[in-house]
Amino acid sequence: MEFREVVRRRRMVRRYAEQPVDPAVVDRMLEHAQRAPNAGFTQGWAFLVLDTPEDVARFWVSTGADPDTHNTWLDGMRTAPVVIVPLASKDAYLERYAEEDKGWTDRRDDRWPVPYWYVDTGMAALLILQTAVDEGLGACFFGIPGQHTESFREAFDVPADHRPVGAITVGHRVADSGAKGSPARRERRENLVHRGRWGTTVSP
Repeated sequence: MEFREVVRRRRMVRRYAEQPVDPAVVDRMLEHAQRAPNAGFTQGWAFLVLDTPEDVARFWVSTGADPDTHNTWLDGMRTAPVVIVPLASKDAYLERYAEEDKGWTDRRDDRWPVPYWYVDTGMAALLILQTAVDEGLGACFFGIPGQHTESFREAFDVPADHRPVGAITVGHRVADSGAKGSPARRERRENLVHRGRWGTTVSP
C-alpha cells in the first residue's frame, strides 16, 4: 500500500472480527515500532504483547473493566484478539544521557525540555498503528486509566521503571467499526500551519 494511503486510511477501530491475527503480522508491527526515532538511540521502550484470550481478559480486568459492565465502547474493544502495550522507561534515558558521549555527568531530569521517553514511545506506537493499516487490519490506541496503572503492572509483572503510555487493540476490521470517536462529533481543524511566523496561516 502506498504510504499516503496508509496515512489516509488510518482510523481508530473499536470493534473487530473473530478471526485471529497472524503472529507474523504482530511481529512486523513490533519490528517497525523499534525503528522509531529515539533520543540518543536509547531505545528506552518495551512492548507487552497480549495475544491469548486469557491474557486479553486479564488486561481488561486489571485496567478497571468489570466483566459485567457493558457499553458500546467497551463491548467493541473487548472483541480485539490482540492488545499491545507500549511502555516507556524514563530511567533508561537518564542513564543514557549520563554516559560519556552525551556530556552529562548526572541523571538530572530537569535538563529535558520535554519527556522524550514518552515522545519516542508514542512515535513507536504510531508505527504500530500504521503497520496495522498496511497489513489490512484495524487498531485503536487508548489510555490506561491512571488509577489502574498499578493493578495493570501487578497483573503482568511489569517492572516499576516502565510506565505504559497507553494500549493498542489490534484485529481484523469489520463493517461496523465500533463506537463513534471524536471525529464523528468534531470537524477537522484548518489553518493550523503557520509559515514564516505565527499568525500567517495556510489552508491544507
